Amino acid sequence: MAARGWEEFGVQTPDPRTRLFEGLADAIIARGYRDTTVADIVRAAKTSKRTFYTHFTSKDDCLLELLDADNVTMIATIRAAVDPEADFPEQITAAVDAYVTVIENRPAVTLTWIREFPALGEAAYPVQRRGMDRFAELLLEITANPGFARAGLAPISRATAVILLGGLRELTAQTMEDGGSITEITAAAIAACIGLVTGPRPTASAAPAGRTD
Repeated sequence: MAARGWEEFGVQTPDPRTRLFEGLADAIIARGYRDTTVADIVRAAKTSKRTFYTHFTSKDDCLLELLDADNVTMIATIRAAVDPEADFPEQITAAVDAYVTVIENRPAVTLTWIREFPALGEAAYPVQRRGMDRFAELLLEITANPGFARAGLAPISRATAVILLGGLRELTAQTMEDGGSITEITAAAIAACIGLVTGPRPTASAAPAGRTD
């Protein structure tokens, strides 16, 4: 009996890049990124090495683009989950729930992003920076919407957004490394977000003290 294809279910066959992204994600889940080979990726993607090298120069290159694409998807998912007219605590809860749900679907890929991805060195930096910038812009956008304004809350600064995101990312990594469920971070993440957006804001950066010698 012939194998049933995507078309039989009325679903368009994913393009080769998408299949290779999913192949890499599956290989990371099965073997971890460090032990994953291009052969593992193409096997999981049900494609060929020739197809792989048409799109990527190496497994590191594939990872760079996978994580960049995943970041865009996560941002879009969180944005879609937040109702800008809702009260601000509801918006924060919706945003955190969306973040947790995305990670829960592919925890191994998320842990690779946090722990192993930086080891790629200079090649990883632009992707990391774009990802952080996108998240920071999203937080600034959310905290400037009507629900926050109605509560008398000013948008957070980019510095505050980066502090929040850095802490959330580390908590995510430690929870998964310790074998916990990512859902365990939900309450703490919501409380931290509410504390940061409602707490006192710095008025200006303190100038460094001059030398007296």
